[in-house]
Amino acid sequence: MNRLVGRRVSIVEPTAGVTRDRVSVVVRTDDYAFELVDTGGLGLVDEVLLKEHVESQIHVAIDTADLILFLVDGKEGRVPGDDMVANRLRPLQHKVLLVANKMESYYDEIAVSQWERLGFGEASVMSAKEGFGVYDLMERIGHALPEAMAAATVDHDDDALRFAIVGKRNSGKSTMLNRLAKEERVIVSDIPGTTRDAVDVELEYEGKKLLAIDTAGVRKKASVGHAIELFAHSRATESIRRSHVCVHMFDVRDKISQVDKALSAYCVEQSKPVILVGNKIDLAEKEGGGPFDIEKWDKYIKQQLPGVDHAPVVFLSALEGTNVHEMLGLLFEMRDQTTRDMPTPKLNDELQRAKEKLMPSGGNIPKLFYGTQVGKEPLTVIVFVNDPKLFKGPYNRYLEQRLRDRFDCQEVPVRIIFKRREKVILNDR
Repeated sequence: MNRLVGRRVSIVEPTAGVTRDRVSVVVRTDDYAFELVDTGGLGLVDEVLLKEHVESQIHVAIDTADLILFLVDGKEGRVPGDDMVANRLRPLQHKVLLVANKMESYYDEIAVSQWERLGFGEASVMSAKEGFGVYDLMERIGHALPEAMAAATVDHDDDALRFAIVGKRNSGKSTMLNRLAKEERVIVSDIPGTTRDAVDVELEYEGKKLLAIDTAGVRKKASVGHAIELFAHSRATESIRRSHVCVHMFDVRDKISQVDKALSAYCVEQSKPVILVGNKIDLAEKEGGGPFDIEKWDKYIKQQLPGVDHAPVVFLSALEGTNVHEMLGLLFEMRDQTTRDMPTPKLNDELQRAKEKLMPSGGNIPKLFYGTQVGKEPLTVIVFVNDPKLFKGPYNRYLEQRLRDRFDCQEVPVRIIFKRREKVILNDR
């Protein structure tokens, strides 16, 4: 999958059963586009308790496919597992392309004829690792696609709002994604760490396009036990970088953890807008025997995560759908705030007002000259000063809040870059 897409989408690790969910991505060429779906291996599940869930995801992927790529290990040769998959696919009415992978030498290719005995015609020979045979396989896929799909211009909005759903393990991220997708898109289990890949799902809300990214639940780095979880941790931070807005989820029955604080700090470092989501309020009310105390939890979150104290907070139940609609609307409001214009005259007027009210203290005399907006998503401003070191820390936060209030972007970060204004010296002639 990673070879056809051209970037790392699925985790690659020499352990059976690494992939669990349906991992999908749109692949585009000059002539056509299609959604490519990677599934868990049939009969290969690393966690016995998840076997039924993984099989269910494979069943949905097969049922909804227009074309199935039956991938076999050409180097290992035919094994009973290949016959099991073949028996599963033969009764179906779907088109099936047989693909012999790991064919990295002439001697490997000689043995390819053995695969024709499975009854799916001539096998496409390729090496996903080396890139050999990929062009030929893409051509065969293009010819096998339904005519309407191959001929039509696929409607895909590259400017769709991308939001990453992040949080520690078992905070309800996968339940949220299934709620939004209106189907069992990812496996939901009480076993912590069920999701490993970052799963992208295209959605629509009131005629607007969204791309939801469900990430693996994060835990302390010290607890990351092996390569699979290390990849999953890396994928979670990559998803934050890819997103326009981050949805940071908590289980309101638990305390804010060090993992949550680390995720919050990473969002701040990347200047990402954040919606803080307290999930499972339905369970909290049942266990507490009364109404959920929103005000208490709101204060608690802001106290524990001071770096995102400007972020909006939503309390909901992903399982029951309570307040999920409101959260979706807030996503678009947040992105709208990250595209605000800060006209230079108004920006400098506000900088002047801020300077008159408060200036940082220190040994040297701080001087703030002027500023200009240089970017959006995130909102980025360069402010020219005499010594950038004097304007770090508290003054940076003070100025950021002033700009949020002035330009009506109170809920998103404003990145301020303090730059030294060099003196211009004219040479005498």
